[in-house]
Amino acid sequence: MEKTDLFSEQTKKQAPLADRMRPHTLDRFIGQEHIVGPGRLLRRAILTDSLWSSIFFGPPGTGKTTLANIIAETTGAHFVRMNAVSSGVKELRAVIDHAADELRLCGKPTYLLLDECHRWSKTQSDALLPALENGTIRFIGSTTENPMIAMTSAIVSRCRVFQFYPLKAADIRKAIDQALSDPVNGFGTRRIALDEDAYETFIALSNGDCRNALNALELAVLTTEPDADGTVRIDRAIASESGQRKVMQMDDQLFYDMLSAFCKSLRGGDSDAALAWFSRLIYAGCDPRIIARRLIAHASEDVGLANPQAMVQAVAAAQAVELVGLPEARLSLSQAIIFLCESPKSNSVSAAMSEAAQDAETGGVYEPVPVHLRDTHYAGYNRIGAGTGYKYPHDYPAHWVQQQYMPTELLGRRYYDPSDQGQEAKIRENHQKRDALRNPQN
Repeated sequence: MEKTDLFSEQTKKQAPLADRMRPHTLDRFIGQEHIVGPGRLLRRAILTDSLWSSIFFGPPGTGKTTLANIIAETTGAHFVRMNAVSSGVKELRAVIDHAADELRLCGKPTYLLLDECHRWSKTQSDALLPALENGTIRFIGSTTENPMIAMTSAIVSRCRVFQFYPLKAADIRKAIDQALSDPVNGFGTRRIALDEDAYETFIALSNGDCRNALNALELAVLTTEPDADGTVRIDRAIASESGQRKVMQMDDQLFYDMLSAFCKSLRGGDSDAALAWFSRLIYAGCDPRIIARRLIAHASEDVGLANPQAMVQAVAAAQAVELVGLPEARLSLSQAIIFLCESPKSNSVSAAMSEAAQDAETGGVYEPVPVHLRDTHYAGYNRIGAGTGYKYPHDYPAHWVQQQYMPTELLGRRYYDPSDQGQEAKIRENHQKRDALRNPQN
């Protein structure tokens, strides 16, 4: 049991508001209704002391550590906290040995809360596995990374995974109200008035992180002079200054999720959504060259010959990134994004490329290049018949003539099937005319 004395009480009073306001019961816990709301599995497991190994993952300030602490205070189990960055196999084995003694002698289970659990090595994870399997340790891992990607599969497969989401506006507002009314840990003994605009500003700047909102509120309260009647009045300007610039936390998983949403918005032709994801990526520090590369890829993959100018726009935007950089290049990138979104769509180029590549990889033994298509740019080519029978297309009407171009083993194979979108519709019409010339009997 934690020892309480004058100095520890003073230390608690000096702790940041966000730490002082940390709830100690499920009833005071804010957010994550999908897992700890009334009747939900995790809530039932905590209340009945039947929670087994779990992983909590989600953005900072969403309640992962707070909920773990509530579990420690709610259950009758022994509770140990470690950090994956500073703890090694030696410390872990000591915890496991003590947990085994607690279980054998007192019948008391042990919860191990591991912060930043994705940082554990495979060796550390392997050392924990036996204790998880035999029930000596009930593991609670806390991480901001997707455990399916960042953690060893052996640990994840033995845990129930609970995902935490950024807090909603109503949750942040509730946390602010609790801090303003709490006379012990918050500002309940002071006269504080928040404008509605100040509420909205704190909520917007928090980015779904309760800690951000309470830190900004505390700074605003402590640095604002009371008016004549002793009331600290906080408006939008004070809230905005206290919160400073909105911070977007972006780990690898969130980066790829947002990039995926951006790419799918391009493909779906939603320029507003594509601009929204583009702006978030840039705001979070994404290299603009990554955006430029995706635009070039999508110009062929999703627009293609339905609007060949899409490639011109994409490459021009990429050049602008290199020549002028940010912030000016955001205009060029935005122009290319809108152009690609609003262009008619066709994936015929992508489909043709994929099928041709597959045939090249799995086509087996290649037939020799047809004689009339062989190289003639060397002396003596005619002595071996190279080029014999070749028809020069520009000598024929419409600069086209029927002859074999396809590898012999692929005769009749068709890769490019032009769509009826944009400029590709005219290509489709030309293909139909040539098909009629190839097969006059039809």
